[in-house]
Amino acid sequence: MVITGELADCFSCKREGLERLMGCVRRSFSVPAYFWGTGGFNWNDVLELAAANWAASAAFLGQEEHDCLFVDMGSTTTDIIPILSGRVAAARTDFLRLAAGELVYMGLLRTRLDAILPAARIGGRSVPLAPELFSIMADARLALGQISEESYSCDTADGAGKDRQAALRRLARCVCADLEEIGERAAMAIAEQACQRQKDILVQAIARQAEEHGLDKVVAAGTGEGLIAEAAAFLGMECVRISERYGTRISDVFPAYAVARLGEMGAVNE
Repeated sequence: MVITGELADCFSCKREGLERLMGCVRRSFSVPAYFWGTGGFNWNDVLELAAANWAASAAFLGQEEHDCLFVDMGSTTTDIIPILSGRVAAARTDFLRLAAGELVYMGLLRTRLDAILPAARIGGRSVPLAPELFSIMADARLALGQISEESYSCDTADGAGKDRQAALRRLARCVCADLEEIGERAAMAIAEQACQRQKDILVQAIARQAEEHGLDKVVAAGTGEGLIAEAAAFLGMECVRISERYGTRISDVFPAYAVARLGEMGAVNE
């Protein structure tokens, strides 16, 4: 198994979070549980398990793709992992990956708009977005028809509905307005600019790692697989989509699939 969630604010530190999550898993199953860390199933310190889901994906992928950037974009974050000669060439902790640009704290759905779009052009004016949890990227993508209501899998900023009209209301709120004041067209403009800005950030992040490691191939996975493919195409890079190899459901939960396969292949030492 792989663990993520140890940074939740209900835990005082990563170690406490990991130990409590491991305890919950072990109590829930009547069979032995094996946990994947940044160095594999054999680990010495529980901190090696912290957010090591990306490590399982990359280790499994390295058996099939010898030189590539593995890019996994979920609802909350994006992993950009260099694989060189079949080996993972990434930092071991989220702190170090964040510093190296291998972890981009931006996801397809949960990221708040003001975190990536400081200001929007509305009616010829540049209007700053309020630094408040008024709207998230899921609202922008729903308003533009890029995701369905069913695909809006996270909580809304205001606890209201996941229909298009509710999303537009939240988008208008980002500039301290409502739909009566600025209209649907302005709300849609905010959505379009937020999505373009997110793509630009992703392009820059992938380009940085590709240049640093001399790579020209991307393997894309996760909820944001389509956006990764767009970014790779913009950069002129080859892109392999995990959904085309294993199916969309596997792509969305690739770390879980990867760790299961690694266990099945004998990576666990009894």
